[in-house]
Amino acid sequence: MGMRIITMDDFEEMGRKKVIEETRKVVGDLPTYVTFDIDGLDPVFCPGTGAPEPGGLSMRDAQVVIRGLQGLNLIGGDVCEVSPPLDPQGHTALNGANLMFEILCVVADSLARRRN
Repeated sequence: MGMRIITMDDFEEMGRKKVIEETRKVVGDLPTYVTFDIDGLDPVFCPGTGAPEPGGLSMRDAQVVIRGLQGLNLIGGDVCEVSPPLDPQGHTALNGANLMFEILCVVADSLARRRN
């Protein structure tokens, strides 16, 4: 199918840097849309999702990996699976908004490089 899957066990074994390298190798210079499913984070960072996944990424892991996409041919992105009614304190929405900001930054950089 041409899909590369990196499990959480793979992520821990490889580390952030190698996961970013592998992602960049797989994507190459192809136009790429980035989607981040919030339930990929450990539930301590995102209780407001319909499918919490214990043992997921930390917020810092997610931020570093997204920032590691800078320089790729990014065409857009989104964050999905945020359910504010399941998190009255708003941690999930805050973290989702932060990850969307990170995605927007790397996409904006990609757009600016294409225009220049």
